[in-house]
Amino acid sequence: MIVDEASAATAADTTDTEGHPQATDDGHDSLRYHLLGPSLTKAGQDSVDQQKVSEIIYNASKGSKYFNNEEYKDKNLTQKIERILSRKRQLERIDLASDLRRADEYVAEQELSRDLSQTIVHIDCDAFYAAVEELDRPELKDVPMAVGKGVLTTCNYHARKFGCRSGMAGFVAMKLCPNLICLPLNFDKYTAKAGEVREILADYDPRFESASIDEAYLNITQYCEDHEMDPEDVVTQLRDEVHQKTKITISAGIAANAKIAKIASNRNKPNGQFRVASERTVILSFMHDLPTRKVNGVGRVFERELDAIGIKTCGDIYPLRAYLSKLFGEKAFHFLIQCYLGLGRTSVQPAEEYERKSVGTESTFRDMSGKAELREKLRWIAEELEKDLTRTQFKGRTLVLKVKLHTYEVLTRQVVPPKAVYVADDLYAYALPMMAKLEKEIPGMKLRLMGLRCTNLVSTKKIGIDFFGILRRQASTNCNEPMTAKGFSSEDDGMWEVWPEAEFEEAARQERVDEMNELERLSQEEVVADIYQNPQGIAFSSALGQEELDKQEIFWDCPICQKPQKANDKEFNEHIDHCLSRQTIKEAVKDIPIESIDPSLPSRNIGSRKRKSPFSNTHERDKRLFFGTR
Repeated sequence: MIVDEASAATAADTTDTEGHPQATDDGHDSLRYHLLGPSLTKAGQDSVDQQKVSEIIYNASKGSKYFNNEEYKDKNLTQKIERILSRKRQLERIDLASDLRRADEYVAEQELSRDLSQTIVHIDCDAFYAAVEELDRPELKDVPMAVGKGVLTTCNYHARKFGCRSGMAGFVAMKLCPNLICLPLNFDKYTAKAGEVREILADYDPRFESASIDEAYLNITQYCEDHEMDPEDVVTQLRDEVHQKTKITISAGIAANAKIAKIASNRNKPNGQFRVASERTVILSFMHDLPTRKVNGVGRVFERELDAIGIKTCGDIYPLRAYLSKLFGEKAFHFLIQCYLGLGRTSVQPAEEYERKSVGTESTFRDMSGKAELREKLRWIAEELEKDLTRTQFKGRTLVLKVKLHTYEVLTRQVVPPKAVYVADDLYAYALPMMAKLEKEIPGMKLRLMGLRCTNLVSTKKIGIDFFGILRRQASTNCNEPMTAKGFSSEDDGMWEVWPEAEFEEAARQERVDEMNELERLSQEEVVADIYQNPQGIAFSSALGQEELDKQEIFWDCPICQKPQKANDKEFNEHIDHCLSRQTIKEAVKDIPIESIDPSLPSRNIGSRKRKSPFSNTHERDKRLFFGTR
């Protein structure tokens, strides 16, 4: 433990039991906590003086555009919370018996859907990028080190003891740990190592589901039955095999569903595993004292809103169940009740089988304010979006305009055209009024990012065998008929598990992405003259200057194969289309047995069903050798 006794005493005096900074004289206590970033719950942070870390981040970023934008967002959130509390006070004065009864009915209904028949595993490579770098440079294993300079993408557990973590600006990390060694990213190296891990995962579940380059979900129910092994023994064997063959370690969570498995995988990091038994009482007990922030899908914003009304742990949800839909909406109510009950999806499938819910493109540029320039840029984006929609064979019933001001504030506006759109002329025509309205609301508006996105997608594909070779039971002859989120007509909903957690997980993921982007901007603003020298004589700067950053090549991760691609809209979209139409899927379509397209599907038997791959006759181990994001 790095924090000394004096620092620990200070932390005890200035933080509460959850690690939240207590009120300060300047009234910025909530902002200080917000500035701690989205990775506060990462493993290795338990012994860190978070109050000290928050002060360093606060003082280091104060006065920057990033700080001003975060302060603005914090004030808005504070005002929103005040409205929530005012609404709660109103609700406390009226009879909520009907809401309580409805909530209890939903709880009972969800209890009946509890599925304890599956064994889901979430595996997470320990400090993956750092671990791969340490293989080439063993001397780094015993010193604080991180990967990434402008913004840390990961850091080893020695660095985490100082408060360093992923998503932190490099110059801030250097102030927390002056001897921190920062290495540049090397995606080729990480991709190669990830390939070694994938080969092993495919042996245990050919249809494993990638969540990112260093984590995945597996359903080992069938493997346990086939090999007559206990789940914990299987996962121990899996972890040992990964370590032996790849020389890196992984941690794992074992549970009855994906939600709990992901939480459990963080319990015994690094190089450990934790199992939550597939028993109702054990699951309820596990969730009862779990801080809401530990649940995937609860970000900093939602955490503060819940905390304000008295929900700090999942166990606090039930007593306030009658208020939830009134305060946060129906979807949030469903999500929170499922968190309290410890319910989650039990389906695990390859990432490419999740159909996309939107198609969009955006462009970042230097500050732009001229009307002619903005309209020219909008027209160009509309043309690029038409190309994307044509390639992916979709139209959109909703058009969303996204802009980022020169102050880094992000604004979105949306419109529902009278028809589904995909042609550039239509996209531009419906987006222009939204842009004009923003210009009127914000005189002298300066932008540094603009984007268009179509949602509520409508397929323009020809009727017949769908993308994965399964005939639709009721294929529509009207290409303008809206599709459900999964891409099937409503009659097919019984084939899929639909959990509200997906939207909340995506929102939390986007919050982390936005945080990384903003910190990257901050690191560009902060040009620190001091050059730090580590004990081994490796020199590096605490932040990158603009000239050096301009020379760095930017990469985007492909959401299908997770391999880094050059940050070019056209090339990136072409790569995604290539991934989605690769030979693997064509082979899979050929090998689907005729029984799988029988429209008379049997009803689901939760208690006794076994999970089998529809590609049982193919070489799945060769097909599933990639990670990707959903």
